[in-house]
Amino acid sequence: MTRQTGHDVAPSRPRRSFGMGMLRYRILAFVAILGPGFVTANVDNDPGGILTYSQAGAKFGYSLLWTLIPITIALIVVQEMAARMGVVTGKGLSDLIREEFGLRMTFLAMFLLSLADLGNIMAEFAGIASGMAIFGVSKYISVPIGAFLVWIVIVKGTYRPVERLLILFSLIYFAYPISAILAKPDWSEALYSTVVPQFRAEHAYTTMVIGLIGTTITPWMQFYLQAAIVEKGLTKKDYRLAKWDVIVGCIITDVVAFFIVVACAATIHKAGLGALEDPAEAAVALRPFAGEFASFLFGLGLVNASVLSAAVLPLATAYNICEGLGFESGVDKSFREAKVFYTLYTGLIVLGAGAVLIPGIPLLKVILLSQVANGILLPFVLVFMLILVNRRDLMGSMRNRRAGNVIAGSLTVALIILTLLLLWQTIVG
Repeated sequence: MTRQTGHDVAPSRPRRSFGMGMLRYRILAFVAILGPGFVTANVDNDPGGILTYSQAGAKFGYSLLWTLIPITIALIVVQEMAARMGVVTGKGLSDLIREEFGLRMTFLAMFLLSLADLGNIMAEFAGIASGMAIFGVSKYISVPIGAFLVWIVIVKGTYRPVERLLILFSLIYFAYPISAILAKPDWSEALYSTVVPQFRAEHAYTTMVIGLIGTTITPWMQFYLQAAIVEKGLTKKDYRLAKWDVIVGCIITDVVAFFIVVACAATIHKAGLGALEDPAEAAVALRPFAGEFASFLFGLGLVNASVLSAAVLPLATAYNICEGLGFESGVDKSFREAKVFYTLYTGLIVLGAGAVLIPGIPLLKVILLSQVANGILLPFVLVFMLILVNRRDLMGSMRNRRAGNVIAGSLTVALIILTLLLLWQTIVG
């Protein structure tokens, strides 16, 4: 038997696990890619979205929760298509529409989408006004300050720092799950309503379903996401991580939507208080049922959502118009390089914020109609996207699979049917 020497038994230096090294690399790579999909999906929970989800819970209780599952699947499919077109072509959606369908069709599409976006932008500043009113701040103070802040951040910033700031603001949405838990809902009924569809042949119910789809899968999202991916410089090699950025963002945004509906169903609907006049009413209504802290968190979430979306939505609209009509665009460009882009951005903020300061304007109708308008316009955007993403000469081997076509096509058909049903119910009713 041989004797071991001290040299023989000296402990070897610990080596870093290859598996742990790869995991760390993948996490860092994902964090580097994180941004366009995550921010786009979370901005979707804007004041118009919060009001729509709050209205759904306040008027119909838990009965509309089932819509969030198919809506989430459809949102992931549609956003992934936009992300894929961005990394493959290196062009924004408006740019591709102009190249494929011509300037006249592009101008018409941009005009209609910009009108809907203007209604949405007004909703964002209405959210700042109503959210800060909870904390005793007049809209004549909060709206101008909010407008100036979102303007200066975008106009004077560059893409990377602006994106990091938007991601940070997106994390505040986790205030809504806490509010819902404090509201002490009937979880068994909520979960049952989430997995078992309920249908009602009512005008208000149909309108709310279209509003839920329109506020969750909005036309502007596809344009902004693709433009942001192009401006960030993501390419085919980044596709897999960009896809996960989209998936994570979509799931989180609809989980937040779920908790908003649950919070209002457990309090406002249960108490029979009826419809809401603005998003802030949901926060105020929570107070006697879920406590001061839940009310504060709901209000904080509303203000955060309003500021975040007031920065991004005008940006998305400016991207749409400039790409579609061939003007320079991008946060990384100076005012001199992209005069039309920054002028549009500034004008949309001034119009959106200014409209909110007009005494007696029916902001509730503007907010809800903008969400329904989103739902009605979305099929046209989806048709453009489906044609483009299936073009072999444009997408090559990364063109759409059959499952993606079926889901996006079904969503388009469903929205057209719901819109026709809504028109029929309006005429007959």
